[in-house]
Amino acid sequence: MQRLAYPSFLSELRTPIRVLVVDDVAENRHLLERLLVSEGYRVSSAADGAIALGMVDAERPDLIISDIHMPDLDGIELCRRVKSNTETRLVPFILVTGMADRANRIAGIEAGADDFLSKPFDTQELKARVRSLLRLKRYTDELDSAESIILSLALTIEARDPYTHGHCQRLAAYALLIGDRIGVSDEQLSALNRGGYLHDVGKIGIPDAVLLKPGGLTRDEYDRLKGHTLIGDRLCGDLRALALVRPIVRHHHERLDGSGYPDGLRGDAVPLLAQIIAIVDEFDAITTTRPYREAMPPDRAFDQLSKDAKRGLLNPDLVQVLTAMGHDVLAAAAGEAEAVGTTQTV
Repeated sequence: MQRLAYPSFLSELRTPIRVLVVDDVAENRHLLERLLVSEGYRVSSAADGAIALGMVDAERPDLIISDIHMPDLDGIELCRRVKSNTETRLVPFILVTGMADRANRIAGIEAGADDFLSKPFDTQELKARVRSLLRLKRYTDELDSAESIILSLALTIEARDPYTHGHCQRLAAYALLIGDRIGVSDEQLSALNRGGYLHDVGKIGIPDAVLLKPGGLTRDEYDRLKGHTLIGDRLCGDLRALALVRPIVRHHHERLDGSGYPDGLRGDAVPLLAQIIAIVDEFDAITTTRPYREAMPPDRAFDQLSKDAKRGLLNPDLVQVLTAMGHDVLAAAAGEAEAVGTTQTV
């Protein structure tokens, strides 16, 4: 079998780049296939949008090039569906349009298209646009991989302690319920989901002798444990995907009266999403068995959260939102989250 000649910027990748070409005109498909194969890409093709949609699900292409005018499912609707799917929304999508097709270009932009090619297209322009979009996708994939590694570290922390099994999943589920009830944005909901998993990622830097100590901690040991918030903040680094998660990781142990750590923030200075994670973290700690005590019923947890809110430690409005949902709603959310387990998308 002839070895594919990769473009230089793809040379470090181990698998061929997969491009899906969609056009109901066979001649157009074959032309694009020849050009792209000559560049070292693995090319699949579809004669209409409906077939292409199935191929996207099955093959997960790295790039899609689609004509607009096709029967049944046109290119704009195909683009819209690809971009509305969380599993494929980051796949670069090029729409092929007529030179003066302004209306379809606007519709394509609204559908989420990443770039356009005008017919008849220039061969060099096609190759350059494909290379540019694939380069951006590689950067996106690298960021996603870095985030996945951090997530794996967070789940590794949980695995070190059998008493915290399912803790991350439950926190994410509870936090999403509160966020949804108070109407935070989609971006904030995503951050709450990630924050449920990543809030204690910094404990990767805490030795087992401290983290899993069955008895009480000395002052020095407790100070060392508190450092997990700063370690976690550094681990999240400058990943843009975690920009809204970093405040959760750093500040979920802050308290509204300034008695928390690491920065002693007070009142509204404590980020809202960190306040939410703090509340559900305490609720989960009370209602699950730990080395030093048995699990308590949810009503006891609600009472304790209410007391902490009256003492000025927690946000009373958020505590009320959690309490109003009741045990059944929270138990159902926890059960579903644990059933999904580590395969949950974050």
